Amino acid sequence: MTERRPYTYVLLRYRHDPLAGEFANVGIVLHDAKSGFLGVRVRKTLGRLSAMFPGINGEALKGTLRSVQRGVQRLSKQEASGLLTSLADASKFAQRALPIDDSSFVWGPIGSGLSADPAQTLDKLYARFVSRYDEKTKANRDDAAVWKPVRDLLVERQIEDRLQAITIRSPLDHVEFDHAWKNGAWHCYQPLSFDLLSGESIRDKASKWAGQLLALENASEAFQPHFVVGAPSNPRLYDDYTKALAILQLGPGKPEVIEEAEISALVDRIETEIKDHEAVH
Repeated sequence: MTERRPYTYVLLRYRHDPLAGEFANVGIVLHDAKSGFLGVRVRKTLGRLSAMFPGINGEALKGTLRSVQRGVQRLSKQEASGLLTSLADASKFAQRALPIDDSSFVWGPIGSGLSADPAQTLDKLYARFVSRYDEKTKANRDDAAVWKPVRDLLVERQIEDRLQAITIRSPLDHVEFDHAWKNGAWHCYQPLSFDLLSGESIRDKASKWAGQLLALENASEAFQPHFVVGAPSNPRLYDDYTKALAILQLGPGKPEVIEEAEISALVDRIETEIKDHEAVH
């Protein structure tokens, strides 16, 4: 039987008007002290916040959330090395990443539970407390579902923590990738679900990402994009899916497209490259 270990978690809340007292959960930090796991999930889109708080500054909000995510990820690396033994629970780590002040962001009360898989529990708590009331997307599977088998293999091989969120910037735009590691250039892995309801939405999603890559053509840092793609469950949309993959490959930077049948080989390659890189450095 898999051991269930105690964990603590804390929610990040956004207060559009601190005097009114209304808030919405926008992120979560979870800590498993025994294994040293420290994880964070934050909103990448506004979701229902636009309807709740008209006039919200979406870019400012997402910028703060990205900063919190990066802060917790830095602390996670220090926790894994045993440098932060004085921080005993999720709340302490959260407040280190975003100190308590009079801003629109506030940490909620600490919660706790037992889990054999803290990463999976983090995802479940995020869905329960943060994204639960969002409108359902027009997809049978979302991008996170496409990434899950990759994440599971990375966890199994104990290299998931080598990947981190990175923002690639150019004079025209910036794009955040949740999964990246650096070996000379940044290797950026982006899951894309094309399990959508129409051929048009499939092609539009591919065109959007090809356009973002074009805007990053003169990025300040070298990077290599890798798209992990999920096929539509409707066989009638396979022609559009094939066109979508071709659109992605037109983007600058010679993007690699990895289909789901190739995920195991992809993780084999990531593991080998990371270990070879660490052996040299």
